[in-house]
Amino acid sequence: MSWQAYVDNNLIGTTKVTQAAILGKAGGIWAKSSGITISPEEQKAITAGLKNKAVFEASGFRIAGQKYFFVTSDTYGNDQDLIVVQGKKQTDGAVLVQTKQAILVVTYVAPQTAQDAGVIATNLGSYLASVGY
Repeated sequence: MSWQAYVDNNLIGTTKVTQAAILGKAGGIWAKSSGITISPEEQKAITAGLKNKAVFEASGFRIAGQKYFFVTSDTYGNDQDLIVVQGKKQTDGAVLVQTKQAILVVTYVAPQTAQDAGVIATNLGSYLASVGY
């Protein structure tokens, strides 16, 4: 399956997220939904925050020019490389999921929920991690 198919089918296709992208941990956008633009500066800041949670705790993060306040960050299951971060902007929000090689970025707009978006993004991240990504 192509990276774009993961975005189109496994993230946007669920209708639980509004926008999505898959970034490479080493840089670059592997795939994205229409309407989302993640600048190189935002990519660098997201990568830095995933390495050091204090960065997100102090100032949140930006996706497509929108600022999200840090809510929570945790590892998932037994995989210390699989990190899930939740951010909030009023009733809307974002989820970042870091795997060994990729970073999933999803946003949601109410009535979509943090729980649904988090489950969708974390499940795909867990799968990608299990196959080496």
